[in-house]
Amino acid sequence: MKNETENDEFWESSFIEKQEMWGFEPAKSAILAKDFFFEKSVKNVLVPGIGYGRNAQIFIDHGMDVTGIEISKTAIEMARKHYGNDMRIYHGSVTDMPFDQQQYDGIFCYALIHLLDSSERSKLISHCYNQLLDGGYMVFTAISKKAQTYGKGLFLSEDRYEVFDGVKLFFYDNTSIHKEFDQAGLFELTEIEENQPFFLVKCKKRT
Repeated sequence: MKNETENDEFWESSFIEKQEMWGFEPAKSAILAKDFFFEKSVKNVLVPGIGYGRNAQIFIDHGMDVTGIEISKTAIEMARKHYGNDMRIYHGSVTDMPFDQQQYDGIFCYALIHLLDSSERSKLISHCYNQLLDGGYMVFTAISKKAQTYGKGLFLSEDRYEVFDGVKLFFYDNTSIHKEFDQAGLFELTEIEENQPFFLVKCKKRT
């Protein structure tokens, strides 16, 4: 509970202070996920950690319905201001999923999982997988050990560090990706350069 409260306060204060801190252009990973979902005829997308919506609008623009989960009330208000009410957004922590009983044929989770500790990461993957329709797809991005910040800051546990301003990051490599995602239908793993070196993780729910 303490960790969740800390996360809530951290992201709320971050959005209040920095507002649209990442701009409005979707991340490269969101564009790739949109192309992939469009190719697979995905209609309903769940976006845990939707922020103020910059990586979600692109799905709506291509005919998909979007539902988000966001811990910061300020970020939700910003999403409403910039993108209207096209997205249903639940206020709360992804560790409290599910927020509805709907199943989705696509889930996109950008730069969120590496902010969580081991048990929270496991829960997030499990909850997302459980909310996928049979044959549905989920796409995660996660920071790589190739990032310059790896090994910097306060050591918390294996491959996890508090790097700056209270941000705690778990840095992935191929082994840890497979360890956490193989049971969730991992079928493709690629490396991508965003503002940091990331992994793009694609999973499919077995039918």
